[in-house]
Amino acid sequence: MSLVHHKLPFPFRRPLRCSGHRRIGFIFPFQRMSTSSKQSPTEEKQELLDQVIRYHDQTKHSFNNYARGPHGLDWVNQPNPFRRYLAAPLLPLLHPNSDGQFPTPSYSSLFNSFPDPKPVSKETISELFYNSMALSAWKATGYSTWSLRVNPSSGNLHPTEAYLISPPIAALSEDSFVAHYAPKAHELELRARIPAGFFADCFPEGSFLIGLSSIFWREAWKYGERAFRYCNHDVGHAIAAVAMAAAGLGWDVRILDGLGYEELQKLMGLHDQKQFTIPSRPMKGKMPDIEFEHPDCVLLVFPSDLPEFEIDYEKLRSSLPKSSDLEWTGKANTLSKEHICWDVIYRTAEAVKKLTIPKKELILKPFTSTRFISESSYKGFSLSQVVRRRRSAVDMDGVTSISRETFYQMLLHCVASANEETEQKQKIQSTLPFRALSWPCQVHAVLFVHRVLGLPNGLYFLVRNNDHFHELRAATRSEFKWGKPDGCPDNLPLYELSQGNYQEQSKRLSCHQDIASDGCFSLGMIARFETTLHENGAWMYPRLFWETGVLGQILYLEAHAVGVSATGIGCFFDDPVHHVLGLRGSQFQSLYHFTVGGPVLDQRIMSLPAYPGPNIDA
Repeated sequence: MSLVHHKLPFPFRRPLRCSGHRRIGFIFPFQRMSTSSKQSPTEEKQELLDQVIRYHDQTKHSFNNYARGPHGLDWVNQPNPFRRYLAAPLLPLLHPNSDGQFPTPSYSSLFNSFPDPKPVSKETISELFYNSMALSAWKATGYSTWSLRVNPSSGNLHPTEAYLISPPIAALSEDSFVAHYAPKAHELELRARIPAGFFADCFPEGSFLIGLSSIFWREAWKYGERAFRYCNHDVGHAIAAVAMAAAGLGWDVRILDGLGYEELQKLMGLHDQKQFTIPSRPMKGKMPDIEFEHPDCVLLVFPSDLPEFEIDYEKLRSSLPKSSDLEWTGKANTLSKEHICWDVIYRTAEAVKKLTIPKKELILKPFTSTRFISESSYKGFSLSQVVRRRRSAVDMDGVTSISRETFYQMLLHCVASANEETEQKQKIQSTLPFRALSWPCQVHAVLFVHRVLGLPNGLYFLVRNNDHFHELRAATRSEFKWGKPDGCPDNLPLYELSQGNYQEQSKRLSCHQDIASDGCFSLGMIARFETTLHENGAWMYPRLFWETGVLGQILYLEAHAVGVSATGIGCFFDDPVHHVLGLRGSQFQSLYHFTVGGPVLDQRIMSLPAYPGPNIDA
């Protein structure tokens, strides 16, 4: 199988032979995933969990075998990275002044407190999208040109779409409305107008919703069956991107996780998509319905100075306008002429659909500021400068190092709560951007330290939920030290496991990629897996990946804020990672890898402004 690092764009568009798949057409029987009406709720929950576990095990990479995917890249059918709703009315958004930046607070200041909330307006909505989901640049070399975005994406394929569901906004819409965000032009596509009373009945004044959805085909085109994992990494990247951009405007963000799949469809206008029938095995052919959008989540954005308020999900569900009563405009464009359907992706997407939970939820969490031990590590960049200059490094130089204090400072911004006085410790996610998540922290990190001045090379562990400490220690190798490193702040739950040179091992575990060993440090994100799924249900599976994506995005931003670079690594050997730690079974699983270091810049590639961009879809 041809391996390409999962964050690389495609600068050279030469045709490759797609071996391993013949055109087989629709010759196999179709089936929809369904559960028997005779099953008990417990049996039904277990069947859905079985599907999720089956998918996870089937899509693991090992030293001897990679998860199934295309044996080459079908450039002719590379998906269009820009979803457009043809004939939908356009609502242009504002661009910043001549320096290309909206005025925003300093990046590091946001970890201390929110600035005063700004009113919702055309200008602030423009800034929110510009600093979260917009294009950040165009790249060109030879005859090839491609775009980059503020929110990271596996392989620069961008399966994540964004929607604005909002009360009236002056100079945008006189009515409450649903609109799709079109990043290529930095504009909104009006999909529908909704009844005026919906927001007043269900949400506090000054709030609105951001919907996120995934087009699995965009990622599966390159990565095959493992694409469902990567799509959910990207949902997490997007959640963090929106949360950080909103914080710059004095707004807080929370996932409305009491909403079910059908309600998410209605809110984003995805209810009228053609039903995609899942084949019984992988297939190739013309399957336009495979380009449907899977609604992932809706984010509530609200002023950070609001007192505690409640969301009544039963009331919200009953208040949703009937889709048949709304006039939906625009038709989704076609992304590819031909497709490959990796059936296990769509069976798993069916299994993780969540039902609405009829409950009331208190939304406001106390803001937890992060203590600074090395504020001088930051370069004084504004939020806008950091998020828009973020790039995924293609190679690391193998030379650049960072100080121990900078390393600790970066990790302080990776913990879910830095409040030493709370009894909940790292359980409640109350720091930026993790406070957007609605569940207790479930993801930790094993770190391979290579070039951190003042810290011995070796294996370290960041325990992001202290409730899991004893469970983690018991599950890993008995010879691990689990001692606090020298100079480590008391409120940073970092532990030294073993000293030594782990460069070759980190490279080998990350699909033999030099980028994992040539940085200052690399890491694997370790989720509390089996128990979390059994306690919650199959719907929690993608949320574990969302959490890793949020952590990945903050690592991206921290790296750029201190003057280095980073990249996510989706290709790694799952069980060999577990073996290094001594983990057995499925209690803990590695879900995402990452590396931070000094980037190697390719001088052949020219950078162009994001707007106005070339008139191509790339």
